[in-house]
Amino acid sequence: MSEAAPPDAGRESPPAAKLPLFTLTAMVVGSMVGAGVFSLPSRFAEETGVAGALIAWAVAGTGMLMLAFVFQSLAVRRPDLDAGVYAYAKAGFGEYLGFFSAFGYWASTCVGNVTYWVLIMSTVGAIWPELGEGDTAVAVVLSSVGLWAFFFMIRRGVKEATAINKVVTVAKLVPIVIFVILALFSFDPGVFAGNFGGADYAGSLFSQVRGTMLATVFVFLGVEGASVYSRHARRRSDVGRATVLGFLSVFAVFASVTIVSYGILPMSEIAGLSQPSMAGVLQSAVGTWGRVFVSVGLIVSVLGAYLAWTLMAAEVLFVAAQDDDMPRFLRRANAVDVPVPALLMTSLLTQAVLIVTSFSDDAFDFALNLTSALSLIPYLLAAAFAVRARARTPVAALATLYTAFLLYAAGLKYLLVSFVLYAPATVLFVMARREQGRRLFSPAELVVLAVSVAGAVLGVVALAAGWISL
Repeated sequence: MSEAAPPDAGRESPPAAKLPLFTLTAMVVGSMVGAGVFSLPSRFAEETGVAGALIAWAVAGTGMLMLAFVFQSLAVRRPDLDAGVYAYAKAGFGEYLGFFSAFGYWASTCVGNVTYWVLIMSTVGAIWPELGEGDTAVAVVLSSVGLWAFFFMIRRGVKEATAINKVVTVAKLVPIVIFVILALFSFDPGVFAGNFGGADYAGSLFSQVRGTMLATVFVFLGVEGASVYSRHARRRSDVGRATVLGFLSVFAVFASVTIVSYGILPMSEIAGLSQPSMAGVLQSAVGTWGRVFVSVGLIVSVLGAYLAWTLMAAEVLFVAAQDDDMPRFLRRANAVDVPVPALLMTSLLTQAVLIVTSFSDDAFDFALNLTSALSLIPYLLAAAFAVRARARTPVAALATLYTAFLLYAAGLKYLLVSFVLYAPATVLFVMARREQGRRLFSPAELVVLAVSVAGAVLGVVALAAGWISL
């Protein structure tokens, strides 16, 4: 490989681009409103009826609101900590767990990005069978083309990309709101009542609620989006305001989409719909044009969410490298404030996971659940740091309990698969320590390393033996 570097390869970060409250809020909304909302009807109907859904949204809404308040409070109390989730974990629990938080959050965004391409291809697959459920060879190739097209667009500048995101955020909310309105006009109280207690295949009410938790985590990922972009905020107080405003907006949308769907079809039929299940629900209510309408809205929504998540993923690696917790090559940015090496790593991991999920039994559900599981450790560490920092302690304690419950709800399978990704990532931590001429691990960090490696080994053995499957 040539030793000559591109003109922007050695540049350190220029002054950060400053973003107003509306743009920060749009980043939060744009991050959360993506693939997940279009899959909610069937994801919930597979697990629970109306009663369980109401409880699940109450639990998830309260828990995530507590997390939103945690990020709001920490943004004000600790203005010295940028890149939110990662910075809080490091400040509270040391560099190695901070590194894991940064890597886990970054990896979850990359895996989440895969769900977007799978869902787009599955949607188009309704008229082009070669795309299947978004996991065929043709679908993977087309998704890869789109992935790298976005890489080159984002490379042109953060300001340009966030400006596009503001427009897309507004555009993608319109079809979702119209779906709710049309579903209300077609709402059948008898069908709704029949779905209230759940179907025969649903277990106890507790197990029903537990089964929905990873889906709710997935759709709420991005609530910390303004925190991640705190270095770009014009006013520090805007970070907290954008977090809460964005959360409350999308919570109302997500809960509405789920509940109104129970008044259109029996839950067993909703559970059997192909993704995007929202399209199938609306088709049943108003005809074929309803599926087309939702499908177009989905593509706009998902592409906007992909843009926002790719930006956030690169930002996490970039800031971690600036703090010497990732290798130095990741701190480079070009003349328009884009961390190109971090953006390239983000695109490469997304590409790799896109290929892997094509071998899974259900590419969309696997990527969705793994995204949620990877994000839980960073969320748990951020909430626990707020408890230690005495930032709205009762709220922080509730947020910590909620994220701990989510780890339990995720189950052993996705925890082990997460370790398979976490453990090898330590190579990046070692590279950063060697660049600084520092001791690689402290005694406490060796314990964390041993646990992560043991989990990864168990995960690989479980996959190889068929105890768990993708």
